[in-house]
Formats: sequence, C-alpha cells, structure tokens
Amino acid sequence: MKIYTRKGDKGTTGVFGGKREFKNSARIECIGTLDEVNSTIGLMRTKLGNEHEWQPNLHRIQKDMMNMMSHLARPSGSKKENPNPEPKDGADFCEVWMDEMEANISSPSDYFLLPGGNEISALCHVCRTQMRRGERQLVTLMQEDPECVHDYIMSYVNRLSDLFFTMARAEMDKHGVAEEKWNLFLYKRKKKVVKD
Repeated sequence: MKIYTRKGDKGTTGVFGGKREFKNSARIECIGTLDEVNSTIGLMRTKLGNEHEWQPNLHRIQKDMMNMMSHLARPSGSKKENPNPEPKDGADFCEVWMDEMEANISSPSDYFLLPGGNEISALCHVCRTQMRRGERQLVTLMQEDPECVHDYIMSYVNRLSDLFFTMARAEMDKHGVAEEKWNLFLYKRKKKVVKD
C-alpha cells in the first residue's frame, strides 16, 4: 500500500468517521500540535537511552497522546464510535509522577526559569511550550465542538505542561546544573512583600 493518497492535495484531510476538514481547521491545528509534542518526546527518549528510568512513563504518555488525538479527530456528530482507549487517569498519573520528582529535588519550585540547563532539560521545556500551545488550540476546538473535547483531555494536557517543567528541574538537579532564575512566582512575591 502506498503512503500517499493524493486526497489532501487540495488542502483537506480526513477525520474520524470519513468527513474531510481543511488542514488549518481548529481540530487539525490542535491534533498537529499534539503530534509535534509527541515527536519531541520521541527525540528526548532517544537521547535518554533505553535504560533511563523515565522511559516507561514517557512511552505511556506517547501512547496516551495518540489515543487522545484519535478522539479529537472524531467530530461530535460522528455516528461511528472510536474504539481507542480514553486515558481518563492521565492527570492523576502526572500528579503522582510530579510529586515523586519534587520530593527528590533539592530546592523548591519558586521561580520562573530561563529554559535551558542541559540538552534534556531544554527538550523538556520545548515539550512544555508545545503542550501549552496545544492547550490553547484545545480551547479553540472546545469552543467550536464542545462535546469533542472531553474534560479528561483538557486536564491531562494541562498537567502535562506542568510535568515537563518538573522534569526539566529534576534533570538539572540530578546533574548539578544551576537553574537560571528570572522572577519569583507572583504568589511568592506577594508573600515576600507581606513578610517584609
């Protein structure tokens, strides 16, 4: 079977159920951004090496993202059911992993940081910012097709950006790389003013 179909040559692509949408629609922009994140995670996994402790969780996230993208590709009016799993526990999974990492980081998360540090940390920040863009596009899709964007997808995507921030910090802490701090988080600044 050939990889090309020529069906998209006029700027449309197929969605779940057989309909076609323009390639710059809110749905396709959203799915495309999540696909970018998934590819960046794949790059990170190759750089981590097969035995790295993050591999199983990142593998799970990649599969969950494929499943979420398939559900986002199904317009709410579609009569065809999507048989792919729904990772409804994704946000909880992220929170547990973040709590585990935070418990082992030598300093609290009080500052906005300049992205960088080392290669893995920088890739985590790329994933974080791509995920935030995906979240913004999810909101646009949610406004157009509310029933398509399930609550668990919004929660999972929101939590994933926090997760990649935590991963960046954990990676730098593990290798003794100093964080380049910008400003205290706003709520921390307010507390500091009150104390002073």
